Amino acid sequence: MSELIKKQVNDAKANMDKAIEHADSELNKIRAGKANPSILDDIKVDYYGTPTALSQVGSVNTPDARTIVVQPWEKSLLIPIEKAIKESNLGLNPQNDGIIIRINVPPLTEERRRDLVKRAKGEAETGKVAIRNIRKDANEKIKKLKTEGVSEDEIKVGEAEVQKLTDAYIIRVDQLSEAKEKDIMTV
Repeated sequence: MSELIKKQVNDAKANMDKAIEHADSELNKIRAGKANPSILDDIKVDYYGTPTALSQVGSVNTPDARTIVVQPWEKSLLIPIEKAIKESNLGLNPQNDGIIIRINVPPLTEERRRDLVKRAKGEAETGKVAIRNIRKDANEKIKKLKTEGVSEDEIKVGEAEVQKLTDAYIIRVDQLSEAKEKDIMTV
């Protein structure tokens, strides 16, 4: 395989790694009945007029399987943090005791579990689409190498390599999705 084709295959692999990381982080944000600090990752708090990530204005811990505790670094942020969590549409009800914010994570109903499984499958499908788009881009770049003197056979080998990568990464997304689904459905 020529160096030009190897470079395209390696670029595709690096991009597919990023797609897997993104899919994994999106799946981790879906709550599975257990307290997990990552479900608060997308929450932005009004920090002196600037939307700031919750993790940058306080520490987020899980003392047990059903509780998340947010300890703000400034006492004045208790109310903005509480407000941001309520407005996040996560279905969580924060309790402010004047020092920390405690969030009890309620057990999931069967209907809510099914909804979360659908959402997880949607995130997995988004990950697969991203991987397929990476494959398409890589194959287009490999085909363009013909103008630089790369032979037809080498181009076919490169495309086959990219297809092998694509198949392997789609299987990884499926494995992540199945693990999340099992996690959500475990009572």
